[in-house]
Amino acid sequence: MTVIRLHALDTVADFPASVITIGNFDGVHRGHQAMVARVMAHARQESLQPVVLLFEPQPQEFFRGLEAPPRITSWREKVEQLYQLGIRTIVLIRFDSAFRHLSAAQFVQLLRARLNARQLVIGDDFRFGCDRVGDQHFLREAGFRVETLDTLIEGPERISSTWIRQALAAGNFPLAGQLLGRPYEISGRVVYGDQIGRTLDFPTANIALNRPQPCLEGIYAVDVMLCHAKQRWQAVAEGGISGFSPNSLFGAAHVGKRPAIHKETADEWRLEVHLPGVSQAMLYGCRLTVRFRHFLHGVRPYPSLAALQLGIAQDVRELVALQARHSSLYWPIQS
Repeated sequence: MTVIRLHALDTVADFPASVITIGNFDGVHRGHQAMVARVMAHARQESLQPVVLLFEPQPQEFFRGLEAPPRITSWREKVEQLYQLGIRTIVLIRFDSAFRHLSAAQFVQLLRARLNARQLVIGDDFRFGCDRVGDQHFLREAGFRVETLDTLIEGPERISSTWIRQALAAGNFPLAGQLLGRPYEISGRVVYGDQIGRTLDFPTANIALNRPQPCLEGIYAVDVMLCHAKQRWQAVAEGGISGFSPNSLFGAAHVGKRPAIHKETADEWRLEVHLPGVSQAMLYGCRLTVRFRHFLHGVRPYPSLAALQLGIAQDVRELVALQARHSSLYWPIQS
């Protein structure tokens, strides 16, 4: 995978003739997948380089800061999903004050002169430029071949990142998976936390979220998988409870802040996973994938660490029992 990072006025030398699609691609959901499929088809038919142009931070994050919608996917997760769809070149535009003030005409010049765009695949509602005059007609008048895709419809609604965020916030993982075209997951490296879980007899793997705020909050049943080093995973998994996904372990996950912890880090968003029967110490530095299966309840404001310990024990018992009884609640295992 080649990632080309650009600021508004950067130049790119010898960029191949390309077919480009443009957007945030948060979630890389089925609507995004349809756009990438058209990019790949044009690339094959016309011998062009298939390219996805992304913005970082996402525009709403630039304008609204912490009030922006939470991310479905981190930057790395987004790149990995695009790679699985066949994309090998990503252009990452730094969305800053300089880029914000580019006119539609200047953005067209970026596409033509620096990215050698010949063909564009865009959504039917795509707009660009600080003057907001850029659209599919503007691009055609500028000499580009443009294919516009209508919004993908699922039942009564259009598939969108907003709808997926709503499904995740409600713990509706079957719906989120249906819109994404895959189960919902968060991947990240296991990092050192405050080591409080082990003092409560429920040690957890603290997994880096790599986003200001996640799309969900509460207590969940999850499947946990190691992204690499399968041989090491066999050693880690000994004594654990099998999950519903192949080569996975069952986990009880907490996503949210920690009101019962009286530390400066109490207001940080965390993804913490307890893997019954597994030594958490063996997981430090590993990159794990957490696949969300079932929502148990929201975050509860326990008044003390003792109350928190009792609450965690009850949650783990309920989730282990649920995992044993109700496999129909979970995304079906693919052979």
